Amino acid sequence: MRERSEVNTRGEERPEKGRTAPVGGGDALLRGTVRRTWFIAAFLGLCSTAAAGCALAVPAVIGHALDLMLDRRTGAGPWLALSAVLLAGEVILEAARVLLSQLAGARATAWVRIRALKGLLGSPLSHAAPYSPGDVAARLCVNAADSGAAPAALATIVSSLLAPVGALVALALIDPWTAAVFLAGVPLLLLLLRAFARHSSDSVGRYQRVQADIAARLAEALEGARTVAAAGTLGREARRVLAPLDELALHGRRMWTVHGRAVAHSGVLLPLLVTAVLAVGGVRVSQGALSVGDLLAASRYAALAAGVGGVASPLGALVRARSAARRTAELADLEPMPHGCAVLPEDGSGTLELSGVGLVRGGVPLLTDVTLKVPGGATAAVVGRSGSGRSSLAAVAGRLEDPDVGRVLLDGTPLAQVERGDLRARVAYAFARPEFHGGTVAEAVAAGAVDASGDRVRQAAVLAHADDFVRLLPQGYGTPLDQAPLSGGERQRLGLARAFVRRGRLTILDDATSSLDTATERQVELALSGSSFTGTRLVVAHRVSTAARADLVIWLEAGRVRRVAPHGELWRDPDYRAVFAPEPVPAQPATPHPPTPGDPVAAPASPPVAGPVPAPDPSDPPDPSDAPDPSDPPDPADSSAPPDRVPAPPVAGPVPAPDPSDPPAPPGRVPTPASPPVAGPVPAPDPSDPQDPQDPSDSPDPPAPSDPSVSPDRVPAPPVAGPVPAPDPPAPPDSPDSPDPSDPPDPPDPSDPSASPDRVPAQDPSRTPGAVPPRRAGWPPAVVVARRGRGRGR
Repeated sequence: MRERSEVNTRGEERPEKGRTAPVGGGDALLRGTVRRTWFIAAFLGLCSTAAAGCALAVPAVIGHALDLMLDRRTGAGPWLALSAVLLAGEVILEAARVLLSQLAGARATAWVRIRALKGLLGSPLSHAAPYSPGDVAARLCVNAADSGAAPAALATIVSSLLAPVGALVALALIDPWTAAVFLAGVPLLLLLLRAFARHSSDSVGRYQRVQADIAARLAEALEGARTVAAAGTLGREARRVLAPLDELALHGRRMWTVHGRAVAHSGVLLPLLVTAVLAVGGVRVSQGALSVGDLLAASRYAALAAGVGGVASPLGALVRARSAARRTAELADLEPMPHGCAVLPEDGSGTLELSGVGLVRGGVPLLTDVTLKVPGGATAAVVGRSGSGRSSLAAVAGRLEDPDVGRVLLDGTPLAQVERGDLRARVAYAFARPEFHGGTVAEAVAAGAVDASGDRVRQAAVLAHADDFVRLLPQGYGTPLDQAPLSGGERQRLGLARAFVRRGRLTILDDATSSLDTATERQVELALSGSSFTGTRLVVAHRVSTAARADLVIWLEAGRVRRVAPHGELWRDPDYRAVFAPEPVPAQPATPHPPTPGDPVAAPASPPVAGPVPAPDPSDPPDPSDAPDPSDPPDPADSSAPPDRVPAPPVAGPVPAPDPSDPPAPPGRVPTPASPPVAGPVPAPDPSDPQDPQDPSDSPDPPAPSDPSVSPDRVPAPPVAGPVPAPDPPAPPDSPDSPDPSDPPDPPDPSDPSASPDRVPAQDPSRTPGAVPPRRAGWPPAVVVARRGRGRGR
């Protein structure tokens, strides 16, 4: 593929997409249009010749009738009637010429479009890839129509030349001097037409290329209309589509300037020639060499001869047709994918073999030395990370692409040697984004299948789990596609049904279940593995469940086969397991900062580990800061805050600023800390620490300031990240502590069968950072407390 460049409005070179067809390719296409419409072109030429003959005969007949009337001789009537017949015939023949021109143009345009479309669809995918949908639409619509106008333009040019040449001959017969005067201006007229054809061809070609660029951008915008609407970039997208409009206007002005200049020059030159002819004829009449009738005929023939300037319009159409034919020929001349004449064996099971397959596109290797074998009737899953070559392998396996090196065999027969019809009948495809062409849903499902009856279509839809929603359409399977709004999953199920209609020797699912839910995908896989499918299945898989259900897994990595084995065997490899794991996203470290009033307090990085409360180590010196203040007696009015309780962790949220109007905390209450304690594992208890005997009623008396049981090195209970729950009400005296029905039971420690009461319960998973449970009505601000010794944490 080679690129052409052109100069835009800013003087910069803009590369043209696709390759440039040689001039000979466009001319050959134009000759093909003439051959395809030769019958119509022949009648068109006959009508044009007859119309030119009538136009040439009319001046002579009218001139002779005028001479008869001026000489007062009889017989002028029949000549006047003949002139009327000739005029009527000229009008009828001109109308027939126009009708035949339109018919020839329509048939030639249809042939050009079919020729270009066959070339595009018959070529390998890599050859058609450089042409965008918008560019293809412009070539098939606008350029093909211009190319199809070539036969009519040629016929019009022939008729436009016949009349002037005949008029010049008639002038010479009437009086040679009149013909000589007209011939003196013909060289100037020819130079004018030559300059017009040369400059017009360049301007028309540039105009058509920019026009195709705008069409391509518009097609891209329409295809991504939802993305544009979601992003709110309508204005920017409109500016992008219309950006080449200034360049289009520039080339359009140049094109019409060339055309207008040619028309203006011919409009000045031709009347001057007619005037000169009339002047010479008048002189000859005064000399008696010409009659009045001859002068009338000479003036009419001079006007017809001046009509040679009218050839500029069909000549411009021919120039546009030639330029457009070059662009259309690029598609028509694409190298087709060759096919052989062999057929697959009837008793084959669908064994697929790839031997040394390599595929390179745009200088990038997509597949490298791929060698594998899939037994007939097996299901093979193709797995790998994005860009590993899975879709390329699927395209090569069904011969949508030909490998650059290596061979692909189906049941021992090279796919390159299989006849095209037999290959497409034995290989079925289903894609991630299927396209449907046809009038109804049933026709779209049956597309490409041989003898696809209605029952077979419905059976395939049932296997693909598409029958349920198709029956809900207004006309069921007879619903037109434009009246059947389909979701992505429904389109994929119809695409699977289209592949199931064939039930070929080889069924390839190229990411064809990506929009299906897990249950539907499982049902489709069961249908594929059923007894009704006897061929080989090649499935491009993304989910580990799909690979697990396959008979064989083809593991691709960077275009190479890493391994081919069952899923269970490959699962032992951590690299294989990583194929199905999402790629980790690097976390951004947070910058620590001290909490300020109004800022949320960060929750602990990990919840504390539930476990036993360790006993103090006698060898550890006590920390004076942990000892209670003896001068701070407990509040006798607050029975919910015993002095041996450990303060609760703070609630994750904004730190309120202190209110000067608040009264000081009552004596004995432990204030809430301003920042959460550091979460971490609680060490195991020291076995050498004797157990603290405790009253079974779990109602400790308030300790005295000198009570030695209040150990200053007592370790507080692990904090709970999240809101502070309200405390349980104090248990009544002389009764065992009954559990709160709203509190879930503490999970037992599996390693401790005795379930010692000195265990701290595990953290409540419902208490997550940021989730604030409703406070119980009438309860004071809570603190989480831990019982001394073997008491349980509330």
